[in-house]
Amino acid sequence: MIKAIFSDIDGTLLNSRHQITPDTKTIIQEVKDRDIPFVLVSARMPSGILSLQQELEINAPVICYSGALVLGGSDVHGGRETLHSIGLNNNSVRAMLHIVSTGFPGISLSLYSHDQWIVGDQSDPWVVQEQEIIKVDPTERELSSYIEEDHEIHKILCMGSPDEINRLDRTLQSVVPGISIYKSKDTYLEIMDEMVSKSYAIRELEEVFHISNRELMAIGDNYNDIDMILYAGLGIAMGNAPEEVKRIADKVTLSNDEDGLKDGIERFVLIRP
Repeated sequence: MIKAIFSDIDGTLLNSRHQITPDTKTIIQEVKDRDIPFVLVSARMPSGILSLQQELEINAPVICYSGALVLGGSDVHGGRETLHSIGLNNNSVRAMLHIVSTGFPGISLSLYSHDQWIVGDQSDPWVVQEQEIIKVDPTERELSSYIEEDHEIHKILCMGSPDEINRLDRTLQSVVPGISIYKSKDTYLEIMDEMVSKSYAIRELEEVFHISNRELMAIGDNYNDIDMILYAGLGIAMGNAPEEVKRIADKVTLSNDEDGLKDGIERFVLIRP
């Protein structure tokens, strides 16, 4: 019996127009009514996830930055306890900023710390584009000064042309140790500490929910969902996922433009024909 659901956001909960459909919201409400926690898992920052929680009218823990930060459900005052947090090594952050600023002038680099999105230039077209997608406003700072203030930095996002992103990926892989790099789009490079994973963050919440991995469902659509799909007792790939992701999943549902999340919950959790 499934006692908790862990769902990716982009390409899974959201359709290709970045929307939650009414049918998907209805099925998540039914899950909530059955006291099955519905946990959003994403590379997004907290604000980019909590706004969707509000839309869904749920209050469960959230997994941010692909597992680098886990926040509990909100209390009566709206506060959330930090249950798990892994930041990048500050020397690694300095090294990556130096590499980008000196060798990759076309790359836009952002820093994420807890619920802050720090950018060097708010008018950068890449920043404006990301702002429209996640509906969160960045804070403009001089990045090197911000790093020296010793903040816990959970994620670095690099945005640029596919050729530049590929070249930067190769450079960082060969020069900077202790990091995990994921190309979420051909124009996006997301960088976290090497210890960060969605499945490790899920383990932290098993204790909160008093369940084992055999009692949870994980659903996603991309390569960075593979570890949680493999870890879950029921791992589901979206119909829009790459073939490599579908092959490792226990089940495959419809695409995100066909209410695949709703279909997966109905068929494999609520057990409807």
